[in-house]
Amino acid sequence: MNTFNINRRRFLQGTSASLALSAFGLPGLDFINPPRPYRVGLIGSGWYGKNDLFRLIQVAPVEVVALCDVDKNMLQGAAKLVSERQKSRKTPRLYGDYRKMLADNKLDIVLIGTPDHWHALQMIDAVKAGAHVYVQKPISVDVAEGEAMVAAARKYNRVVQVGTQRKSTPHLIDAKKNIVDAGLLGKVSHVEMCCYFHMRANGNPPVEPVPAFLDYEMWTGPAPLRPYDGLPHVRWWRTFNEYGNGIMGDMCVHMLDTVRWMLGLGWPKRITSTGGIFVQKDGKSNIPDTQSAIFEYDNLNCTWQHRSWGTPADPDYPWSFKLFGEKGTLAASTMRYDFYPEGKDKEKIHRDVVYEKEKYPEDVTEEKIELNAAPATRLHMLDFLAAIQNNSRPVADIQEGHISTASCILANLSMQVGRPLVYDPTKREVTGDREATALLQRPYRQPWEHPDPARV
Repeated sequence: MNTFNINRRRFLQGTSASLALSAFGLPGLDFINPPRPYRVGLIGSGWYGKNDLFRLIQVAPVEVVALCDVDKNMLQGAAKLVSERQKSRKTPRLYGDYRKMLADNKLDIVLIGTPDHWHALQMIDAVKAGAHVYVQKPISVDVAEGEAMVAAARKYNRVVQVGTQRKSTPHLIDAKKNIVDAGLLGKVSHVEMCCYFHMRANGNPPVEPVPAFLDYEMWTGPAPLRPYDGLPHVRWWRTFNEYGNGIMGDMCVHMLDTVRWMLGLGWPKRITSTGGIFVQKDGKSNIPDTQSAIFEYDNLNCTWQHRSWGTPADPDYPWSFKLFGEKGTLAASTMRYDFYPEGKDKEKIHRDVVYEKEKYPEDVTEEKIELNAAPATRLHMLDFLAAIQNNSRPVADIQEGHISTASCILANLSMQVGRPLVYDPTKREVTGDREATALLQRPYRQPWEHPDPARV
């Protein structure tokens, strides 16, 4: 679809944001208006669905023609905001079933911001309908879903970008280029990743009637149907394994994906994890409040630790990764990075997150926006569009998203079965472990059918 051109040498010239980006030595981005705007649909109009959509509107000529959500109130609110933000000021068509949205509209791009248990079916159906897809991380709730998603993207020759936007975060691009790739670390032989945010939404809300504005059956879809105990939006659904993979699947996937990108790593050779609910035993939450994992590579262990209680090991880096090299250490997060070289006579290097409040003043007033992530998501969207233009793979291609997602899922399975796991992506099995192999695919609630990589 040769509709526009992106020039990575010219982006935001003449703005304070471009000065900030150029300070990191980053390539520029710009584009020429296409003959017609891209026709865009959003599935999941909640917090991060709108966040992604608004970043796309900011950087590309698009027409948001359709929105889908099972919560009518959320859907109406999103429609109003979109009509105010997009250039045409048109209100998108509204849907409660994404399948009808895909059938009614010839969409160029579909954004998926639904809970994790919906990502696979919606992404696969969207590429079958001819759309390129931006899907939020983690891409799937089980490993078999991820394999099917990769197979569908390749079969239908669609670009699928995963919302692991750390790869498009300005100061982290700088760290990769000027610290890692420049050899300042030397040989990296150990990595530590962590999250110590108190983000486990525990509690004991009572069971109550489902409100008329919410289609709870459709919200649940292929997942187990839990008794309704309040709106599941934002944090509540993430506290249950029925819909995702806990903090491991939510937060480790970002850090592991970034580390793999920085160091050029593929599938781990072996994955081991232990953990459980050690402290926050009251409440309904069934995801671990404490978990450790080791992702093994040749002469390199990448370790993960999360606690949703207590204090962080390093207050400056509560959600982060640290690369330990023979010549120094790189500590990095969504907010900053610090390089600590070996030797007393060498100076450390520090960089902070880039903001773009001057170029995009609407960022400042947007409800629940992640200001630190906005520039990264905009660059991620531009990379997505460049891949569509060039019929190439984006920086967060679905295959890379699958490796990072599946590795985190396998860590949870290792914790569940109590032993290390070795996954063979060619045979799509856990080597020598029938029990763990059987857990690579979760059962779907009828009438939904689990996607098969061989028959997408």
